[in-house]
Amino acid sequence: MKDFIIPTDDRDMGTPARSGAPVTLTIDGFAVTVPDGTSVMRAAAEAGLQIPKLCATDSVEAFGSCRLCVVEIEGRRGTPASCTTPVVEGMVVQTQTPKLKKLRTGVMELYISDHPLDCLTCSANGDCELQDMAGVVGLRDVRYTAPENAPLANHFTPRNTSAEVNPSWMPKDDSNPYFTYDPAKCIVCSRCVRACEEVQGTFALTIEGRGFDSRVSFGAKTDDALASDCVSCGACVQACPTATLQEKSIIELGTPQRSVITTCAYCGVGCSFKAELNGDELVRMVPYKHGKANRGHSCVKGRFAYGYANHKDRILNPMIRDKITDPWREVSWDEALNFTAKRMRGLQEKYGQKSIGVITSSRCTNEETYLVQKLTRQVFGNNNTDTCARVCHSPTGYGLGQAFGTSAGTQDFDSVEETDVVIVIGANPTDAHPVFASRLKKRLRQGAKLIVIDPRRIDLVKSAHIGAAHHLPLRPGTNVVVVTALAHVIVTEGLMDEAYIRERCDWDEFQDYASFVSNERHSPEATALLTGVDPEELRAAARLFATGGNGSIYYGLGVTEHSQGSTTVMGIANLAMLTGNIGRKGVGVNPLRGQNNVQGSCDMGSFPHELPGYRHVKLPEVRKIFEDAWGTVIDPEPGLRIPNMLDAAVDGTFKGLYCQGEDILQSDPDTKHVAAGLAAMECVIVHDLFLNETANYAHVFLPGSTFLEKDGTFTNAERRINRVRRVMAPKNGYADWEVTQLLANAMGGGWTYTHPSQIMDEIASVTPSFAGVNYAMLEEKGSVQWPCNEEHPEGTPLMHVDGFMRGKGRFIVTEYIATDEKTGPRFPLLLTTGRILSQYNVGAQTRRTENSIWHDQDLLEIHPHDAEVRGVNEGDFVKLASRSGETALRAKITDRVSPGVVYTTFHHPDTQANVITTDYTDWATNCPEYKVTAVQVSASNGPTDWQEDYNAHAELSRRILPAAE
Repeated sequence: MKDFIIPTDDRDMGTPARSGAPVTLTIDGFAVTVPDGTSVMRAAAEAGLQIPKLCATDSVEAFGSCRLCVVEIEGRRGTPASCTTPVVEGMVVQTQTPKLKKLRTGVMELYISDHPLDCLTCSANGDCELQDMAGVVGLRDVRYTAPENAPLANHFTPRNTSAEVNPSWMPKDDSNPYFTYDPAKCIVCSRCVRACEEVQGTFALTIEGRGFDSRVSFGAKTDDALASDCVSCGACVQACPTATLQEKSIIELGTPQRSVITTCAYCGVGCSFKAELNGDELVRMVPYKHGKANRGHSCVKGRFAYGYANHKDRILNPMIRDKITDPWREVSWDEALNFTAKRMRGLQEKYGQKSIGVITSSRCTNEETYLVQKLTRQVFGNNNTDTCARVCHSPTGYGLGQAFGTSAGTQDFDSVEETDVVIVIGANPTDAHPVFASRLKKRLRQGAKLIVIDPRRIDLVKSAHIGAAHHLPLRPGTNVVVVTALAHVIVTEGLMDEAYIRERCDWDEFQDYASFVSNERHSPEATALLTGVDPEELRAAARLFATGGNGSIYYGLGVTEHSQGSTTVMGIANLAMLTGNIGRKGVGVNPLRGQNNVQGSCDMGSFPHELPGYRHVKLPEVRKIFEDAWGTVIDPEPGLRIPNMLDAAVDGTFKGLYCQGEDILQSDPDTKHVAAGLAAMECVIVHDLFLNETANYAHVFLPGSTFLEKDGTFTNAERRINRVRRVMAPKNGYADWEVTQLLANAMGGGWTYTHPSQIMDEIASVTPSFAGVNYAMLEEKGSVQWPCNEEHPEGTPLMHVDGFMRGKGRFIVTEYIATDEKTGPRFPLLLTTGRILSQYNVGAQTRRTENSIWHDQDLLEIHPHDAEVRGVNEGDFVKLASRSGETALRAKITDRVSPGVVYTTFHHPDTQANVITTDYTDWATNCPEYKVTAVQVSASNGPTDWQEDYNAHAELSRRILPAAE
């Protein structure tokens, strides 16, 4: 396997980069030109001269505590630290004089005197900066004797009683499932503390004690790593220069010897990682410092939760069964594919060409998704293709397409560094998009203002060293009303950017919109009873956004997963155009995508009415492009969306489904209806890693491959196309794109791809926004944001700079139409759902890692008032019932939710939260209304009858016959 070598310097430059006027200085006789504000240490590194260091690293600001990086500067007294000394024009620096060497040796001697000398057996041997620097300064002997430590009883003792204790030193803390903390090896460089503060923004670490007793602490003396505020992002481990903070995988598997750059397969941030290996054994995932989405940071999922790839639950052999009541039978690939092809063709012969379809995955690569939608259009001969992306962000595509002319976010993530006022609406970045959240929190600590619009008090409203200027805790389902009320204030108080509107937008449409929004019925006072938002707070928020400088809007599923999701997206676009906040850095409308390739699965034509590149299937000139490329006739009629497939299945007209990398039984709304639709089909093919909930109703199981086992690309929330590179061989024998090709060919497709790069070449040939994209370009640039074509050969970090894609920006009247889901005496509360940091989507991956130590079950958050009147105590089992169904889970009493609102996650199939949600959907896209369900909460003794029946059915459906001898 060939390693990928990034053509960018991956060295630690000591201090962060700066951007300023060029400054020239001389270091050890070499002339160096660097931006103003650069440290002497970084300037030396730019010239290839490494100054010894311990407390400095380029991911955090300089600290100047270790004194190992001292230099001499002509005309200055003393020996300043190079990390904290900025360059000056004409400066002359010496880094290797006899005086400096003597000072550094003395400093290193003091460090080593308080450090255990077990280098040969230390897990960081060969990967320890203290060891490296001792060699660099030439330390060969230590004259000092380490002081005796105070009795262990006087020091922090982890709760983990099984923690290893070295009697000569303080005990290790092994409480975190992914890394250890060994205070005996701490050199008090503070790099971990600064990384937690500056990079992650959690402020979980501090330095306690003085002199030889000073060590890093996880906050309170009673806290270990697990019990502290630490979110296990790994920034501290990454920053640590010794084995003080060390991945347990390194301790177990040894120091990795090679690396491959790839892209995380969790959320839509699209973080770049170095997968570090010994041979083909993955040892650890390290955030890649030149990744343009994450800039060297990570979260607990991407950094540590990759163990599912080797989990015992993975299915590695194809399986088939005639009926869903039969046990599974392992078969060869040939038998599985022949069985599948015969069944699917038989269904078409019996029930018609449109009786089968596909569901693409937002977890699979662009290339794989493209092939699945091509399968249904070219091989099946219909447009019955849909995707989980429609279940979350299809209103984004529709709403932004109508307003701006393109169906994606307008900025890159770097843009947040130049924003002044941020609206976060219907999103919880610290849990669902944590690396972006860290960048946002850093900007807030620098002085940017935040407005949170959410029914729940998310962490961004108030956490360490940040707080929202305004929190608008609206009633679920009233997003449109609140957004329109914000616009009402801006228009009626004359705060809009009229010059921008006249130049960039359709002025006549704006006049109609302004007339609509100025009506008194949209005022904060008139809408307060409906929304529950304080009118003065809303007015203040509107004024801040309109007048506070660069204004950016970030939104998530709390906007789109409503019956009025598309209307809210258009309202957000109106707000951005009203205030002139489109087309430059620090502004924009930015959807935060839930899964790693939600954007890509939409781009690739996964919708039944759109071919790749968001072009309608009814247009003959569009169909001709694909007919010429694929050698087939494309059906001009849009196909079925997932809800339509399920309805048609119940009606008896839709009979076969190929579902790749998607668990619709757990993730889609109204679980009972999904189950009924699947049960009515005669051939359900599940292509996945594990026997998921949908597989309970499947007839064929095709084992899938993880992101570590394939080549391809993902497209993140900022339209960034990132390479996914094969780290290890597929455990099932095939990458997912190869499985789809095998199925297509078994049905007569005649496909001949030999590598995903060929699929991308085909995508580029038929998709204008990808026309300039190929693997060679991505190898050179690392990543690129579409559109990338002749007009934008370098890609497009910022959209709509000189004008909107549609020409003039379009203001759209956003009339509020209440959902049909109503509270009443039987169901007086409103349920809304979301995610938690440690788990991901339906939990199929993260539940099979140590992440479950933080979240092993879904909980129902309920306000103390609502709990009291129902006799519910913390931790009690409660029954959660709606008009659609009921389930039971444990209660968590909190004031994070308002009275009348309850909240839960949907990560665990034991709960099946979506048995509660309704089949109401967005008016334009059929995106389900997950966020507004009328419910009742009552005491319960345990799981409901439905849960027990469901679990019994699931257990029966997962029987696998022993392999034949």
